[in-house]
Amino acid sequence: MRTARRTPRLLTATAAALALLLTGCGGTSDDDGKITLQFQSLAWQKESVDANKALVKEWNATHPDVKVEYLQGSWDSVHDQLLTSFEGGEAPDIIHDASDDLADFAYGGYLADIGDLLPERLKSDIPQRSWETTTFGGKVYGVPFLQEPRVLIANAKWLKESGVRIPTPEKPWSWDEFRSVTKELGDGKDGKYGVAWPLKEPVSATLNLSLSTGGKMFHRGADGKVDVRFDAADEIMPRTVHDQVNTDKSASGTTLGMGGSDTLPGFFGGKYAMVPLGFSYRQQIVQQAPEGFDWQVLPAPAGSEGLAQGVSPQTLSVSEDSPHKKEAAEFIDFFLQPDNMVRLARGDWMLPTGAEALRDPALHTTKDDWAVGPALAEHLRPAPAQSVRGYPEWKDKVATPAFQEYYSGAIGLGELRQRLVKDGNLVLARYQR
Repeated sequence: MRTARRTPRLLTATAAALALLLTGCGGTSDDDGKITLQFQSLAWQKESVDANKALVKEWNATHPDVKVEYLQGSWDSVHDQLLTSFEGGEAPDIIHDASDDLADFAYGGYLADIGDLLPERLKSDIPQRSWETTTFGGKVYGVPFLQEPRVLIANAKWLKESGVRIPTPEKPWSWDEFRSVTKELGDGKDGKYGVAWPLKEPVSATLNLSLSTGGKMFHRGADGKVDVRFDAADEIMPRTVHDQVNTDKSASGTTLGMGGSDTLPGFFGGKYAMVPLGFSYRQQIVQQAPEGFDWQVLPAPAGSEGLAQGVSPQTLSVSEDSPHKKEAAEFIDFFLQPDNMVRLARGDWMLPTGAEALRDPALHTTKDDWAVGPALAEHLRPAPAQSVRGYPEWKDKVATPAFQEYYSGAIGLGELRQRLVKDGNLVLARYQR
């Protein structure tokens, strides 16, 4: 239970009323003026948790008047947990989340506009394309600080022996070439496949990778309202997956219902030549791969827009109800100093958004293929659904089952389009009245 703010004994009626309103909100203030801020982190890997806690400890050692209390949250339940805490006036001051979860909280008045509270150093270090992921209606509701491209994790020995062209960020595969290569690597007849697509959560992967082909899916009109379309550019990536599974047999249909980690035993066992995964999965591979297993990171396929792909960066926001927004923003600035951003990125095996941190030599090593990541960073764009109100419902009720059925071969492209567009626009319309 959050401790109520202590207030001076002598209060005017107005001040007393205000104090009652603030009771139970994020930060607390002692009688001696010392402030306690609550920081809810979603770090979960040991290296990441250790980095987060170490930075909180360093802040507390150098800021005796503003103490930060570390709270452990969970990615699995963060949206509902935050909604409950916002509505109950119990939200932490500093909130760790992902940018695609911010829109409804921002429009709902739960997050503070921190644009004017952040130092120029931080604002200029992070590129504008990253700030777009946390900016709604011209107001900044979070600081994007870690991001993760999707890449192809490949069995290096298998690819080398096959003689296929190995793609690089400078010369990636096209989507057509990717399909052709996977056919050459395996068609399932001997239990070996060119690729395994773990698409238990198919929507973000589809939308984000489709940016490379010019797919947008969501289109905002002059009136500010968004509608769903499924045009030729949107078809390329999902059609490639569908045809790999159902026509070429180069992709295993059994992995469509899996999460990324579920595919790793088969990958290590020589069942799949490649698996499209987030960049951070390299940590699991380093920890779990059998001794001598040779793997490498390849860029995702490219389209008319090159290697462009959507990302939803991890973010730090400030609760609108926090009585100490300035101090919370100062902690965020400290937390995201370039050296600290590198520590956080390495702890999560992800990429920092900050330009200075991204240049750090520690992120450009050939060990564990770190260097591939920074080469892709300039191509990362805001995920298509960042500012779309109603996206979570559209994703859960319409898009997820539609894509799952399409990828498995249960429905065709026409049915997929009808459900995404017709049913999808009915959902979005309710949020845009």
